[in-house]
Amino acid sequence: MFIDKVQIKIRAGSGGNGAVSFHREKYVAAGGPDGGDGGRGGDIVFVADPHTNTLVDFKYKRKFIAKNGEPGGKKKCSGKSAEALVIKVPIGTLVKEAESGRLLADMSSDKPVVIAKGGNGGWGNAHFATPTRQIPRFAKPGIPGEEYDLVLELKLLADVGLVGFPNVGKSTLLSVISNANPKIANYHFTTLTPVLGVVKAGEGNSFVMADIPGLIEGASEGVGLGHDFLRHVERCRLIVHVVDVSGSEGRDPKEDFAAINRELENFNEELAQQEQIVVANKTDIATDEQIADFKAFVEEQGYEFHVVSAATMQGTQQLVYAIAEKLKDLPPIKRFEPVEIQPIEIDHSRKWDFEIKIEDGIYVVEADWLVRVLGMVSLDDNESLAYFQRVLITAGVIDKLEEMGIEEGDTVSILNFEFDYVR
Repeated sequence: MFIDKVQIKIRAGSGGNGAVSFHREKYVAAGGPDGGDGGRGGDIVFVADPHTNTLVDFKYKRKFIAKNGEPGGKKKCSGKSAEALVIKVPIGTLVKEAESGRLLADMSSDKPVVIAKGGNGGWGNAHFATPTRQIPRFAKPGIPGEEYDLVLELKLLADVGLVGFPNVGKSTLLSVISNANPKIANYHFTTLTPVLGVVKAGEGNSFVMADIPGLIEGASEGVGLGHDFLRHVERCRLIVHVVDVSGSEGRDPKEDFAAINRELENFNEELAQQEQIVVANKTDIATDEQIADFKAFVEEQGYEFHVVSAATMQGTQQLVYAIAEKLKDLPPIKRFEPVEIQPIEIDHSRKWDFEIKIEDGIYVVEADWLVRVLGMVSLDDNESLAYFQRVLITAGVIDKLEEMGIEEGDTVSILNFEFDYVR
């Protein structure tokens, strides 16, 4: 099964929590805090795999989650960092952010790409010891890893793309000039998936050719099979446009030629400017007048013209050498550049955003950052609570409560942790 576009979800590992621990050793008095830091969460890494050519594996598994880092331990021992989760994709796969469509990576080389970074581990309580706070009973939790909804889109890497209406002989041509063995039959849409073949053009000279399935009129708007595979033409250095010059199916070769070029342009305007060679096929059953008329039509538009009969192999070798010669002067296979994230100017005034509501006489404080702060304090320890109070003062929560008229003894609720307000 050929699958060339899927949507998946990835989540890098969270960092391990820092440890709250105190040194305990015989004959060592007041050993002090020795809680270690948590380990780093595992990254999500994409690697191009030359041994796969379809995204079919992602049809059945769509969620990929890396392991979390291990928590810190005693004696300032750091938790073990998690290994990266490696995801293998076919060469030529584009990795895009689903919501924005932003390109994160073009997997066209063997270089691994980190798509989602694992979270850093939290600090152990050893980090929080000061001359005035010698027994901190709190530590930092690990930071969550990055997560994305992604679209994986395969754009095959081929030097040459064969385009044309169904049943014009593209598969036959590919089979006689390359090592590919496409399915060949006398009916429309014989080729249901792109087929790649390596074409040799003399000693030490070869190129990759792809048969792009079933382009028909309206393909760029979703008609027929061609719409699903037009994306594979975008990377090709050279388009070889195959036309049935004999009109064996009752179609006009000129109209076919113009229709396919319109579809390429409608899908991507750059394809209209792509270097193109026109190949008149089925010349063994065409008249000299048909060939001459179509040749004049094509050359009048500035295209290079070749005459072949794939069925009898007439002119096929000359075509191979002409393509190889043309490729020498063309740029390499197109690579898509990831879109860099523009630096965002941080508004430090929003660092401590919070909201306070009064519900049934209770002052309810809500803020996302409070989840992390409460996660690193021990509510049973006075020193830890004093640290929490200093954070609330720094964030402006206490000032806001007093501005709203809070009185001593009133109840304050923060994430379902309730306490009486004391001036």
